[in-house]
Amino acid sequence: MSQVADECIALIAKQKSIAPEQIRLDSTLEELALDSLDRVSLAFDLEEKYDIEIPESKLEQIKTVRDMVTGIEEAVRQKSADLSTTG
Repeated sequence: MSQVADECIALIAKQKSIAPEQIRLDSTLEELALDSLDRVSLAFDLEEKYDIEIPESKLEQIKTVRDMVTGIEEAVRQKSADLSTTG
């Protein structure tokens, strides 16, 4: 598992007070009882941690932990690409 996956799982586990071992990449946010407020809070924490921005339209498309991890990794790659072309 990637570092991003580990960190997403750790944040979800902390937020929902569950053991990280109970969270799989295939776990849905619904299964983990993440409501819309939890999702926004989680997105804020991840944006701050990775210095990225997650558009609301992307946030609505996230259904599983894997979707979340993929979205973060894409945003980080995009930011790196943007920095290398402007820097």
